Amino acid sequence: MAPNRQPTTPRFWKAGRFSLSLAQPLVMAIVNLTPDSFSGDGVAGDPVAAVARAEAAVTAGAAILDLGAESTRPGAQPVPVEEEWARLQPVLRIVRNWPVAISVDSRKPEVMARAVAEGADILNDVTGFRDDQAVAVAVRCGCGLCVMHMQGEPQTMQLAPHYDDVVAEVRAFLTERTQALISAGVAAERIVWDPGFGFGKTLAHNLALFQALHLFAREFPLLIGVSRKRMIGEITGQTQPADRVIGSVAAALKAVTLGASIVRVHDVAATVEALKVWQALGDPLI
Repeated sequence: MAPNRQPTTPRFWKAGRFSLSLAQPLVMAIVNLTPDSFSGDGVAGDPVAAVARAEAAVTAGAAILDLGAESTRPGAQPVPVEEEWARLQPVLRIVRNWPVAISVDSRKPEVMARAVAEGADILNDVTGFRDDQAVAVAVRCGCGLCVMHMQGEPQTMQLAPHYDDVVAEVRAFLTERTQALISAGVAAERIVWDPGFGFGKTLAHNLALFQALHLFAREFPLLIGVSRKRMIGEITGQTQPADRVIGSVAAALKAVTLGASIVRVHDVAATVEALKVWQALGDPLI
């Protein structure tokens, strides 16, 4: 039998306008505002299409919308601040008052600060708030914070990732960045962890981290994003990201049984439906 989620008492994630209950798993919908998303679903330059995608995700059951205007796929090149903001701002201004938490996926302190001013509820930083200016933004705002691990930079992170002990090293990084945020004045209940699957990691590294999720979940709530990623393709043999839906849903369910509180996905309806069925059939998600 799969282990129960940890801890067994209800928890909350303080995130801007919201205090999100983590007593049941939440679905975060990926809304790519880029032209070069690895999954092929970017809608750069088309706020109408982006808002339509966001509306569909909310209708399907997403509790959080994650807006990303700079690709961080392997090999991706950095985008200037103004270009990233030009993609992000029109959509953020429309969705910021919707009754779901709005997350902004950015590693730039300047974009983070502008997003906070425009009403973002969550800051999702793939660099784990390593930049002192990002920490300063985090301290000044009341947003929820997703602290993620990445080895290297998107341009080069998948060339030759190496760890002596991937689980220990990722946990040590997340712990260190969390302690830095708390020492700077961030409340612990605003923080969730993301081990960063596929960000400077081989399939073997990803599998080792996945099997250790219950250890991470004992320390902070976990946000897990493996949707359509290469690790799913390497396991299933599906070479096209759009064909990895079934594998992605299976991975999301497994993550929840190992302690994940939030799953970040492209395919919201399929994930929400799978979670409903699994819960109805009695799997011990809480």
